[in-house]
Amino acid sequence: MKTIATLLRDHPFFAGLPPAYLDLIASCGKNTHFHTGDFLMKEGEAANTFYVIRSGKAVVEAYTPGFGHQIVTQVDHHGVIGYSWLFPPYRVAFDVRAIEPVSAVQLDGLCLRNKAEADHELGYQLMQRFAQVMLQRLQATRVQMLDVYRKGN
Repeated sequence: MKTIATLLRDHPFFAGLPPAYLDLIASCGKNTHFHTGDFLMKEGEAANTFYVIRSGKAVVEAYTPGFGHQIVTQVDHHGVIGYSWLFPPYRVAFDVRAIEPVSAVQLDGLCLRNKAEADHELGYQLMQRFAQVMLQRLQATRVQMLDVYRKGN
């Protein structure tokens, strides 16, 4: 059986992170599983966790009045979901739903915020990685918007 630290070490999001930091992060984690259709997160909830996807797929959705839930992005076994735990007011901004069974490491955001506050280098390492995720998602959203506008004309 693999430890949480080993599972994190094998995930691309944590590539190059010193083993001591992996152990610190792993101490805030646990394995979790979701069935197809289950929500990992709901918009407006307290943002206390993030997920390192080990297998399966989930979609990040935004509710738009008159249009219902719209898929913002899809995340699979190479991804992470949830960065609202990093920023006040610590509220989930989107719904996240499994579109096939998902196995993930669930990490406690409060535990990690406390560890990052105590060790600013750990905080920097985490912020650097999440900044890359946010940048990729922002760029993907821009491409989606351009495509929607192109189809609308």
